[in-house]
Amino acid sequence: MTDEQYALAESFWTRKDENEKKLDADTLYSWIDEFLLSHKVLALATATKDFIRCTPLEYSWYTGALWIFTEGGLKFKALKENKRIAAAVFETGASFGGLKSLQIEGTAELVGLFSDEYKNAAEFRKIPMEALKKLEEPMWLLKIIPIEITCLNSDFKKDGFGSRQIWKRCHQ
Repeated sequence: MTDEQYALAESFWTRKDENEKKLDADTLYSWIDEFLLSHKVLALATATKDFIRCTPLEYSWYTGALWIFTEGGLKFKALKENKRIAAAVFETGASFGGLKSLQIEGTAELVGLFSDEYKNAAEFRKIPMEALKKLEEPMWLLKIIPIEITCLNSDFKKDGFGSRQIWKRCHQ
């Protein structure tokens, strides 16, 4: 590909979005909330300058964050240097023209072992604290805070909206 072809391909959605009708922020967030609650697996991408990892993980969605209990792994190699993440949640049986997915950009926080936040997440997941404390190696807890979520939902078009909508966290 030439530089011009890369630029054209890169700008596809930006150009398409210019003329598309947008959902209001509350309606969009409600759809995101329902979508994340109805799924439980995401692909989490972490990276450094010269290392990339994409890991399928089970998550819980509550309090505006994604909570992931994990034994560890190479994702922590990247998280040690770079707390910025990307994640994808999507329908697995989608057909052409029937896509529903989320692309999430955000930050990862490592929750302190057995802290109140850790205990609350375990309770939400119905994981007994006694079981977590008895593990030979710790079960780490990642808290993913979304900063921007790109939604793709072909059904939005039925109501006159663009199929791609972007939600951004308001910074206070």
